[in-house]
This record gives sequence, structure tokens and C-alpha cells, in this order.
Amino acid sequence: MCTGISSDRLSAAMSRSQRSLVKGSPAPGPVPEGLIRLYSMRFCPYAQRPLLVLAAKGIKHEVVNINLKSKPDWFFEKSPLGLVPSLETPDGKIIHDSPIICDYLDEAYPGNKLTPADPYEKAEEKMLLEHFSTVISTLYKIFFAKKDNQNTTEVKEQFFEKLKKLEEDLTKKNTPYFGGQSVSMVDYMMWPWFERVNVFDVLEFLEKTPRINAWYKLMLQDPAVKETYTEPDVLLAFYKLYSQNSVDAADCGLD
Repeated sequence: MCTGISSDRLSAAMSRSQRSLVKGSPAPGPVPEGLIRLYSMRFCPYAQRPLLVLAAKGIKHEVVNINLKSKPDWFFEKSPLGLVPSLETPDGKIIHDSPIICDYLDEAYPGNKLTPADPYEKAEEKMLLEHFSTVISTLYKIFFAKKDNQNTTEVKEQFFEKLKKLEEDLTKKNTPYFGGQSVSMVDYMMWPWFERVNVFDVLEFLEKTPRINAWYKLMLQDPAVKETYTEPDVLLAFYKLYSQNSVDAADCGLD
């Protein structure tokens, strides 16, 4: 159980959540008709990506949370590497890896298209996400350095250099979002790590990148972001347990 979180904020953050399944838990039944099932973990940023897409597109779905420290044996049938997210369709098809899942959802479900139709614009977004993958890796270097009580100054400087490149990209594009005039797939693919800036202790760098800071504030108002958002104090409580390798981390805050 997490500590140090006010009860009102905790209940609001957890009202949409469910306890994770662990080793020995029975497998869920078939995916109900009219729904699609996402195997997730409540605090995983990669799993938040398809949750954002599901919310943005209004796709009816159910979520099965998996405890990644104690995975049910049957889960490897749903995800060969035992990772989340993984998607299961009513006819038993399995799709895994967050970018692939998100692309599938955008193509399989009409309305509110999140990826550009123009091939070059699509390639631009994929190149941007390739760069962003290096931002993610740097953020985790910061996290593990903090966990091991190491000096984070150098790796934070590396993060800031990568963030400045994103700032240049957004300045050159001259739009409020990385995807253009409205929020799109590339914004949702990047957002989960910006939601965790407090966990990685890099919030100060947003103030030094005004374009990204403006984007960050706009994203906080997006309906899909609001629907999937977890409060910073809840995230911090989870990552404290996670850094202790606690099996209880996945159900942080649940009774």
C-alpha cells in the first residue's frame, strides 16, 4: 500500500483502476463482443500509449492489469516476451509492442484519424519518435542513477541537450503540437514520459524550453490525457516501491 498520498487525490486517481493479476491467477475468458482487451500495468508509460489512443478514438475496451513482478503463466500466451502492453481482439488475435498496437488501433477503427495520411509527414513523425527513444533512455539513466544514489548532473545535462533538439523541432514546425495544429499520434506517443517529469526530477528543464512547456500545458487539457492521467504523488509512491523491487508496486494505492 502506498503512503504519503492524500485520500481524496488517491481515490480520484485510482477510481478507474483494478488490481493486477499475479502468478496463479486464472486467465480471463474470451474478449467480449464489441470490445477489445488491453493487457496493461497501471503505471507503465508504454502501456499508457494505447490507453491514450483508445480514449482519443472512443474505442470500447477492457483493461486487464498484469503484475510484472509476478506474471501469470498464461500471460506469455498473450505476450511472448511477458511485456505490456499487449492487445487481444474478440477473435483471438494478439498484437504487442506499443507503437504497433497504436498504429493498428488507428487503422482498424475509423474516425478521429491520429496519424497523417501524407507519407512524408508520417515519416517525419517516425523520425521524431526515433530521436525521442533516446530521450526515454536518458530519463531512465537519471532514474537509476537516483536509485543508486549517484550524481545525476551529467546525465541530466544529456537529457537537456536532447530536449533542446525537440524544442528546435517544435519551433521549426511552428505549431502547438508535434503533430501539427491538433493533438495526434506522435503527441500521445511522447506524452507518458512528460507526465512523469516529477518522477525523473526534470521538471525544471521544461521552463527552459518554452515551446515544449506550452505543449506540455496544452496536453494536460487534452481529454484523453485527463482520462489516463495519474497524479504525480501517486506516481512517486509507485516508483518508490518499484525501486525497492516490491511485488506490491503494481497495486500501489489499492485496498
